Amino acid sequence: MTETGPSGSPEPGAAGRREWLALAVLALPTVLLAVDMSVLFLALPQLSADLGADAVAQLWITDVYGFMVAGLLVTMGAVGDRVGRRRLLLVGAAAFAAASVLAAFSTSSAMLIATRAVLGVAGATLMPSTLALISDLFTQPRQRATAIAVWMSCFLAGNAAGPLVGGALLEFFWWGSAFLLGVPVMLLLLVTGPLLLPERRRPDPGRVDLPSVLLSLAAVLPIVYGLKHLARHGWHPVVPLATAVGVAAGVAFVRRQRALADPLLDLSLFARRAVRPVLVVLVAGGVLLGGSTLLVTQYLQLVGQLSPLRAGLWLLPSTLAMIVGTMLAPVLAARFGAGPVMASGLLVAAGGFAVLAGAGAGGTGAVLAGWTVVAFGNGLPAGLGVDLVVGAVPPQRAGAASGLCETSTEFGLATGIAVLGSAATAVYRGRLGQAVPDGIPAADAATALDGLSGALRVAHRLPEVLAPAREAYTAALAVVAVAGAVVSVALAVLTALALRPARSPGTGTASVQTGPPVPPAIAQSER
Repeated sequence: MTETGPSGSPEPGAAGRREWLALAVLALPTVLLAVDMSVLFLALPQLSADLGADAVAQLWITDVYGFMVAGLLVTMGAVGDRVGRRRLLLVGAAAFAAASVLAAFSTSSAMLIATRAVLGVAGATLMPSTLALISDLFTQPRQRATAIAVWMSCFLAGNAAGPLVGGALLEFFWWGSAFLLGVPVMLLLLVTGPLLLPERRRPDPGRVDLPSVLLSLAAVLPIVYGLKHLARHGWHPVVPLATAVGVAAGVAFVRRQRALADPLLDLSLFARRAVRPVLVVLVAGGVLLGGSTLLVTQYLQLVGQLSPLRAGLWLLPSTLAMIVGTMLAPVLAARFGAGPVMASGLLVAAGGFAVLAGAGAGGTGAVLAGWTVVAFGNGLPAGLGVDLVVGAVPPQRAGAASGLCETSTEFGLATGIAVLGSAATAVYRGRLGQAVPDGIPAADAATALDGLSGALRVAHRLPEVLAPAREAYTAALAVVAVAGAVVSVALAVLTALALRPARSPGTGTASVQTGPPVPPAIAQSER
């Protein structure tokens, strides 16, 4: 895949076979992390019974990994810039393998929670390191965009394969096998990484500012905790309290970065033309995908009456569509520019949300079709957005920029599940509260109003509850889908305006924003 110039010779800076092999190595931890996320949910019932984990312990087993990853992504990206991205990647891989073994053979829920926390710390080193190394390996803008698209596609493929791989493992082995899956993958990375991956670090690394690290954790963790609490338990005073603590710590973090000569996060990144709107798209896209994925998967099982396995299989086309969109985006951006491609993808996603909004309680086919369109549309801006941010910073800051991208997406997903999930619950309860037949016992009515799964439990005694409950859930999905369509259109307008071609006054030629290497899509959109 080496690029050639007009004479047929390789273009300067074009990646060769070694770089593409290195990309395959970087795909290993990416696929593993995606698989690992979904496998745990399948293993949770078995490990909970074996370890005697109560409801609180189960929440910490599932959540502590995400807490540590979300809180440390920016920090680990900056650490990689200073100590070396390959070194940090390999250290993280070794720690991930060791913690995976400990998790597999945990003898108590407390031990598993602790090892999951270590896995989260190790996982936070992997994603920004791999993305930053891609920017080192592929210095030519168009190739970098393609490589990032491949990287994202591997993550999506791993996410889709997770339930299938996890189901097969748990069918024949004990729950610990779900954690041991990562050991051979990380060992392969430890062997091949030193041979194929370059080492890059800042020429003037400086020291990692510990107060900044603590402030970043204090900013991210309370907000993520509040969002998860909102998603699981509804509104509670802990939600605004945690959010206020996180915001206050975030303000203190920003002030400290401005005062430091060598900040953990270079705030000048936000001054670049493409970065702020792209980060908005990443966060908002995560919100829409996080909340909608939750509702669509529940719809297929509880309204469409598909088994978990069948629902997972029927969702594979949407994953494939997002991969196609992600891989197609760099090709289209090279021809039309980033702004038009990203805006077009968001408009396509809006059309998919419109199809979702029009699906009724018997519209499983329409939901699947609409969701596939949403996935394809969101695939177009996803990879391009990451490339724009990473390509807009000096190479020595690529790790911090990568961590910022990942943190934005994590925030979006957590916010979507919490906010859109809560909004859907409110719509469901409001609609069903008006439609519950008279004479239903109060306890059964309360169970049905708690959620569609509760209504299904009541329905075997009171079948008249089932139809209005499914209609209410479908109405909730429609409300969220309408919101998704409106937000997608707004994001499309924002993207088109923010990344529109910029012409130099009086020259008729495009002006390119000053700064380090201009991403491919920006370069094209500004010509």
